[in-house]
Amino acid sequence: MYIIHAIANWLHQQSWLELVGVFTGLLCVYLAARNNIWNWPFAIVNTAIYIYIFAKAALYADMGQNAYLFIINIYGWYYWSRRSANAPKQPVVLINRKQILALVLIAAVVTPVLGFLLVSLSSVLHYQPAAYPYLDSFCTVVSLTAQVYMARKVVENWLIWIFVDIIYVAIYFTKGLQPTAIMFAIYAVLALLGYLDWRKDYRKQQNNVSL
Repeated sequence: MYIIHAIANWLHQQSWLELVGVFTGLLCVYLAARNNIWNWPFAIVNTAIYIYIFAKAALYADMGQNAYLFIINIYGWYYWSRRSANAPKQPVVLINRKQILALVLIAAVVTPVLGFLLVSLSSVLHYQPAAYPYLDSFCTVVSLTAQVYMARKVVENWLIWIFVDIIYVAIYFTKGLQPTAIMFAIYAVLALLGYLDWRKDYRKQQNNVSL
């Protein structure tokens, strides 16, 4: 009873909007890991909520990331639903050298530029100083690339997410966004399950081709 009471008190102290964001976030990642198209509408709601939450927390790169992801999620929903209901699902694919190189180059080039812009703009426009501008920028750049790879059904997008989610857990705990930090810890677990599930799908596809 004490544990239940403590959890209830903790939940009562949290922002209801953040809790809704956590719920929709967990649901959309679970559905994505299950290769289910309904992950996209929940992702759209989730990113809309977190644009506001991250703006208040001065995590401006994350705010921009969610604004971008809002658009990418609409694209992902469209891309996954292009085939008819009776048609087979879009096949999953393995990452190629070009995509690996693109991820490394984008992270190396864009991260310092975005970090510098966040520091400069918050100073010039007299916003609350950006929190962890360069680390936040790095995670944002890598996350955006992973999201594009998810939309294109690249199996290894889940490994990229595991890496980024672990970093985000530390960032959000230090910013006092405890429900969000817990959500990203669960994201990392779901991403592992998603990787294993998509890898299994890929092997099934290869076996069907060879028959």
